[in-house]
Amino acid sequence: MTLRHALLGSGFALSLALISPAVLAQAPPAAPAAPLSLERPPATPKPAAPKPATPSAPRAPSAKVPLPKPSPARATAPAEAPQTAAAPAAAKPGQEPDLAFGAFQRGYYLTAFHEATKRIDAKGDPKAMTLLGELYANGLGVGADDTKAAEWYSLAAARGDAQAMFSLAMFRMGGRGGPRDREEAARLLAQASKLGHPAATYDLGLLYLEGQQFPQDLSRAAELFRRAADAGVPEAQYALATLYKDGRGVQKDPKEAVRLMGLAARADLTDAQVEYAIALFNGAGIAKNEAQAAKLLQEASMRGSAIAQNRLARLLAAGRGVPADPVAAVKWHLIAKAAGAGDPYLDNFMANQTPEVRASGERLAKPWLDMIRLSRS
Repeated sequence: MTLRHALLGSGFALSLALISPAVLAQAPPAAPAAPLSLERPPATPKPAAPKPATPSAPRAPSAKVPLPKPSPARATAPAEAPQTAAAPAAAKPGQEPDLAFGAFQRGYYLTAFHEATKRIDAKGDPKAMTLLGELYANGLGVGADDTKAAEWYSLAAARGDAQAMFSLAMFRMGGRGGPRDREEAARLLAQASKLGHPAATYDLGLLYLEGQQFPQDLSRAAELFRRAADAGVPEAQYALATLYKDGRGVQKDPKEAVRLMGLAARADLTDAQVEYAIALFNGAGIAKNEAQAAKLLQEASMRGSAIAQNRLARLLAAGRGVPADPVAAVKWHLIAKAAGAGDPYLDNFMANQTPEVRASGERLAKPWLDMIRLSRS
């Protein structure tokens, strides 16, 4: 069980506010004025993805540990990266430029591999070890090798590198490069969080929310989410918003919930966009703005959110926040329905359209429907 499914069995519901059925009852005359239910299934926060370590001044190893020697013979040049020396990353005054990380940022992965290896041989630099772990984990400039990636992450983590701890925790949680070990993953996340790693802090909050590695503690989860949210982790902003909205682990505060949801929505977190859009449409905890709500639902729909596609279809059918467009309403309804968001109200709306409108909507939906079918095959 990975952190991506950490909350599925925890009973923690991330509810979405409803667009009131009454406000969408003003559909085009052809649509029946039936009650509309817009409740969505609970969303599940997902862990932040590992990111390469940021460059810093090299630190001396905390202990003498034999270092594995990467084999240059395995290194291969990625097609998109020419094998020429990359410009060094910017360094602070008095700080040695990190040539390895600079090359990594520019896509010169083979150069990054060689520079990191030199830095390890010369100084035992844990940041360079973490960078080699990233290269092996993702098959960048070298053949993908989870075992070697885990070895490098382990060496860097033993020397106090928070990013390595976080990346190794994700490996242990998912069973990459070794056996699945949630207890070890939790320990590593706690260590990285103490060192100020925002994504580790957020994922640690998920574990307190889930209540398996630790006793369930919503107040502790909220505290960790707050720290990660303040550091700019959109998933943490979204998760904390849901706690404020429902008053779980914190005092219920709809305005703070919407504020945090807005931050996560502006960072393009799809679930947050959908819920923030619904808050805007209803004027719940924020000034009502149907046009902005429709815009956010359009963005989330293009990212594949079936919930957003369903809500957008309703707005297009009713002409709320956007001009009424029966063809587009049919299109998005068919796409949402194929993805699992069925809607009897929109079924009736579609049935009451002319054959030409239905055919046009079906034609526009077809590329999406084909992709959905392929994704399930």
